[in-house]
Amino acid sequence: MPGNNALAMDKTANVTGLGAVQLTLREVNMTTKSLGNPYDPNVSLKHDQSCLCPQCSQGGVPLNEKELEAKLSDMPSRPENNGTKSGGSPSIPNTPEDMLDRAVENAVVRAVFNGNEQNRRQFMSMMGGGAFAALLASIFPLDAAKAAMKEASGPLEKTKLNIGFVPITCATPIIMAHPLGFYQKYGLDVDVIKTAGWAVARDKSLAREYDASHMLTPMPLAMTLGAGSTAEPYIMPAVENINGQAIVLHVKHKDKRNPKDWKGFKFGVPFDYSMHNFLLRYYVAEHGIDPDKDIQIRVVPPPEMVANLRAGNLDGYLSPDPFNQRAVWEKVGFIHLLTKEIWEGHPCCAFATSQRFAMENPNTYGALLKAIVDATHYSSNPDNRKEISKAIAPKNYLNQPVPVIEQVLTGRYADGLGSVGNVPDRIDFDPFPWHSMAVWILTQMKRWGYVKGDLNYQKIAEEVYLASDAGKMMKELGYEPPAKTYENYTIMGKTFDYTKPEEYINSFAIKRG
Repeated sequence: MPGNNALAMDKTANVTGLGAVQLTLREVNMTTKSLGNPYDPNVSLKHDQSCLCPQCSQGGVPLNEKELEAKLSDMPSRPENNGTKSGGSPSIPNTPEDMLDRAVENAVVRAVFNGNEQNRRQFMSMMGGGAFAALLASIFPLDAAKAAMKEASGPLEKTKLNIGFVPITCATPIIMAHPLGFYQKYGLDVDVIKTAGWAVARDKSLAREYDASHMLTPMPLAMTLGAGSTAEPYIMPAVENINGQAIVLHVKHKDKRNPKDWKGFKFGVPFDYSMHNFLLRYYVAEHGIDPDKDIQIRVVPPPEMVANLRAGNLDGYLSPDPFNQRAVWEKVGFIHLLTKEIWEGHPCCAFATSQRFAMENPNTYGALLKAIVDATHYSSNPDNRKEISKAIAPKNYLNQPVPVIEQVLTGRYADGLGSVGNVPDRIDFDPFPWHSMAVWILTQMKRWGYVKGDLNYQKIAEEVYLASDAGKMMKELGYEPPAKTYENYTIMGKTFDYTKPEEYINSFAIKRG
């Protein structure tokens, strides 16, 4: 879990000299250990009880600005402050600018000694810190590196942000980034705002009430094309979750497991421009059921799914969790199948914002995206799922029993048919927005008449799904992004070739137009 530090900042610069050096300053209030004088053999750069950073001080509780200043002023002076061994560099940097300089020095010196603290201190003791500093400056452009760092360290244009979310487990990274401190880690003060449904999320985003929002992966494509709303360029730099949905049927239909028996059924989906709608349509059509003629598909906000199932307004739904598991919990429905059985690894929800917001606030956009990618990777670790379940269960987030959320996130769940499933990847979290996923979504939008006319599939995919931005942030956080952005998929035994979208659409017997 990251430090919940309101003073945190993240700055990255690529510096050329003897190769490329990537430098990252994560905490502006790092002190003697984190930003100690790297030329002084008497100074340890390791964290310990005397360190003032959030990880070491006050049992992991970060210092506020006044506490930090008070603690620094109370510290005794050190011999190295006179500069005799440190090359004239003070032990404790006092300003953010000095901290950036020190971060550059530390990164370079640590790299020289390959992170070996004992070797660094022994060498500085033998050679002298001042002599080493002069030698290093003669072979590495330290001043240029520091200048480049500062040029890349522009302030966040906006720190107070409103981000909308619909209360479902697909939004886990966006939600848990709030209570677990990921937004604060990158210098952002974020209000995550619970939103009733996707139409509201879209409209509030278009009205600029939300700076960014949890969206369904088809939504930024639809909004950019003007499908279902006024057209405005939207970008989707990160997927939130893959898999994580299910088809639920009312308990009275336990004897109707064959989709061919579903004629006349009423199904709920959370939004027209949703993977839920497109996966349900795909699934029933592959069983010979026309989704527009043989069944009814209604838009129902996720929190209302279970109530409508209980009332008999729906025979089933393809919905996000936790409302699939909640139907089992309340004994009104059962899980017919998980959507990963339709398409293993399919995308569902995403983090999206307007192109305008990203262009007007590039530093804020970068910090926000990094927080989201960081939180998404944290969510992908199964060891963190129980902690996350507790963090997102409260009323202001999902407002669900912790056991219901845990069954979804851990993949050990009751299916409502008397069995307990053990599917660790029932839901997973992967931020990379594959361009080929966007192309598939566009084919389904056209197949069912949501968009018409000629589409430049790859151009639209690459303008909306910003794989390069996601890949950049993944690398900066130490994760390896995919080497490509397109791949083919097999969905219910049928191959999707992203290079032949029109042929793919025409291959289906059931379609519109």
